[in-house]
Amino acid sequence: MDAKACALAWAQNAYFDEETRSLAAGLSAAEAEAAFGTELSFGTGGLRGIVGVGTARMNRYTVARATLGLADRLRERGAQRGVAIAHDSRHGSEIFTAVTAGVLAACGIKAYVFAQLAPTPMLSFAVRQLGLDAGVMITASHNPAPYNGYKVYGPDGCQITDGEAGRITACIARRGYDEARILSQTEARDRGLWLEVDDAVRRSFAQACLFCRPDPTVCSPVHVVYTPLHGTGLLPVREVLSLMQGVRVTEVEAQLEPNGDFPTCPKPNPELDEALALGIQTARETEADLLLATDPDCDRVGVVARKPDGDYARFSGNEVGLLLLDYVLRTRRDQGTLPKRAVAVKTIVTSDLAFPIAAQYGVELREVLTGFKYIGEVIGHLEAEGRESDFVFGFEESCGYLAGTHVRDKDGVMACMLVCEMAQAARAQGQTLWEMLERLYERHGRLCTELMNMDIAGAHPMEVMRAAMERLRAHPPKALAGRPLARVRDYLPGLDGLPPSDVLSLEADGLKVIVRPSGTEPKVKAYLFARDADLARAQALLDALRAEVHEVLGLA
Repeated sequence: MDAKACALAWAQNAYFDEETRSLAAGLSAAEAEAAFGTELSFGTGGLRGIVGVGTARMNRYTVARATLGLADRLRERGAQRGVAIAHDSRHGSEIFTAVTAGVLAACGIKAYVFAQLAPTPMLSFAVRQLGLDAGVMITASHNPAPYNGYKVYGPDGCQITDGEAGRITACIARRGYDEARILSQTEARDRGLWLEVDDAVRRSFAQACLFCRPDPTVCSPVHVVYTPLHGTGLLPVREVLSLMQGVRVTEVEAQLEPNGDFPTCPKPNPELDEALALGIQTARETEADLLLATDPDCDRVGVVARKPDGDYARFSGNEVGLLLLDYVLRTRRDQGTLPKRAVAVKTIVTSDLAFPIAAQYGVELREVLTGFKYIGEVIGHLEAEGRESDFVFGFEESCGYLAGTHVRDKDGVMACMLVCEMAQAARAQGQTLWEMLERLYERHGRLCTELMNMDIAGAHPMEVMRAAMERLRAHPPKALAGRPLARVRDYLPGLDGLPPSDVLSLEADGLKVIVRPSGTEPKVKAYLFARDADLARAQALLDALRAEVHEVLGLA
């Protein structure tokens, strides 16, 4: 069935609500192709897409179908303990939460629902704390306002990985968009199948975050500006930071209210300077030491700090991760709490300076594919070996960090706390975080990094991205920034014991480019690395590499 015919079929099907039928009937051929030309794919990231009518969009029917498939998979597993459901501040989140809970209840599966906004790490924590079979987080993370999403977590509180995602996908594929029965909240409650997650879970989560502190005795005065970017982070971050002696917090008033339009930051991504503009302004006005900004579902945090010259600048995710890695390992060594077989984890697209830092402290550093779920998976493997406590830190370049095993995903609440403690420790030594980073580079060399996001337009962006990766594999460049290509590493068949992944690494002397299509957005991501003992030379190499990336990828 072509896209226009599919739209008309929805328009004529009484299962769909009147608004949906009207919208489907009014689509032009081009609009129908965008809305119905494909199906919103379910993967390790669950669903993510623009909110709207159609099989390629996030709406109550794509959510209901996905949930019906999830329910089928849970019944295959004999799961009987229930599913936790949380949501962020995006448009449609409350409706999608009600649909998810209603479908599960209609299938006889208990839904444990957060009545108020809750961040992703708290959802992961709740699954573990309550001993449930799964979790669902309604969020599109840092995507722009038109997007929403649906992330699935396993009983360990870890976002599902490839194998389980494939099994759920198979269950979804057997279901139609007009099959799901949805119980109302009232009916589900009456049947004992809709339960609220109580405040005890929230309080326990805050205490679990505090337990991750390497040195809770640090209490030097630090002034922090915080913004939740209109998302879920305000209450949990406020609670945790309020329990830290010496930390004074100023909040960005214009960004506290949850709002799916993100009126002050259309792209609520803490990696972007534009999203942090109001926070930086507040930091300057109050002469704060730090700005912390969490994304809408509060699993990531962006960090801006005052430099020795008094100006403010944003740390990259790599820089924060390296600082935290060094701080956690050094402090736990000095405190005598560093395990003898300690393990840290990073993703393959994260700075390789993590290797000499880990080696300095005798810590094993493991590499995993892109996605924090794979870091969570390592923690699970350690737990199965009776070594859960050996995990000390995990991070990824996209501002995701975890110290502790209370959750199995990146935790923006805990990360805010950890950055504050690190800033307090730096102050106690008469240093700023920027000076601390400089000392790190002096010990281990300079590695300049950058992420390039290349947006793919058109009705079928996935095909464009697939073609770009195929071209690059067939015809890799002969040189990078004038230096002969030395090695090509293709992760598609599986590499270094990692599962297959559509990732390609191109390497030359002191240079590396890692390319992968995004799993959640229509864009190709290129991670650039340039290493040299001298900062100016490393930066010049990075600049030269950046200038030729579009041509290398055939996207010029």
